[in-house]
Amino acid sequence: QVQLVESGGGLVQAGGSLRLSCAASGRTFSSYAMAWFRQAPGKEREFVAVISRSGGVTYYADSVKGRFTISREYAKSTVFLQMNRLNPEDTAVYYCAAGRGIATTRASDYDVWGQGTQVTVST
Repeated sequence: QVQLVESGGGLVQAGGSLRLSCAASGRTFSSYAMAWFRQAPGKEREFVAVISRSGGVTYYADSVKGRFTISREYAKSTVFLQMNRLNPEDTAVYYCAAGRGIATTRASDYDVWGQGTQVTVST
């Protein structure tokens, strides 16, 4: 089973960009669909983006479509989330997740989670 470590969060002004990284340990990275979820204060965890095991399929929440891009680099066992045109509503703790099934939007389908990285977007 992989272990996940996120990085790249921080404070950014509205309209700015950040790139989150999620490094996976172990040699089975290609066996997992990888996703990003986020949780804002007082709100439930919500789906952001997912990439399939092959990397050939991606899917985004409507709220981030056209602004965020998920990708994966197999040589580094890392998944990325490029976030552009950030707005204050994107403020949340962002979590990376790995699942052995197909790429889905349901948190319950992912059995490995990172510790989260804080993203704060100021006005």
